[in-house]
Amino acid sequence: MSEVVLATRSAGKLRELGPMLRAAGFTPRLLGDVGVSPDPAEEAIEVHATFEENARAKAAYFWARCGGRAVLAEDSGIVVSALGGAPGVWSRRFSGRADLEGEAQDAANNDELLRRLRGIAERSAHYESWAVWQDAGGVLVAAGRCTGRILEAPEGTGGFGYDPLFFSDDLGMGFGVASREAKDAVSHRGRAVQALLAQVARGR
Repeated sequence: MSEVVLATRSAGKLRELGPMLRAAGFTPRLLGDVGVSPDPAEEAIEVHATFEENARAKAAYFWARCGGRAVLAEDSGIVVSALGGAPGVWSRRFSGRADLEGEAQDAANNDELLRRLRGIAERSAHYESWAVWQDAGGVLVAAGRCTGRILEAPEGTGGFGYDPLFFSDDLGMGFGVASREAKDAVSHRGRAVQALLAQVARGR
């Protein structure tokens, strides 16, 4: 199997990306597996105005640190119509709580989203993902999207990030209560990664 390094330190993304890659015949490697330890400089990577730019920047940064190994980077977030597209590229930092990480940060972001939507009936939203593959042969890019709406309150404990608040049009249920397999089949990240891997399989 071909190896690829996952350019993320997000536990939630690792849980989703690993099975997708293995199912496609790739062996996923974590940054720590290839000796890339956390560096404060990583916090300055995601400063761009679009998901695509952030994903490209992450791919380039980690490819340079991974000794020529193939790298898969991804940037994504939730886009809410009533909020003018917010949180968008600021999805991970929406609450402004830089002191939080992981589930605590997710909870704070969800609370902030519900606060801003309080009393607003129009709750349509979509998740957007951009995935980038970088290796010695160059760069490949793919995007994915899934539509839905923001629930009035969290449902379920599945997924991560805003999943407990996102009701999927495709599934007719929230990502927080859907199985991982059901979510992966229609999610923004699943669609972006599958499209990207199809390009890799075709050899560009």
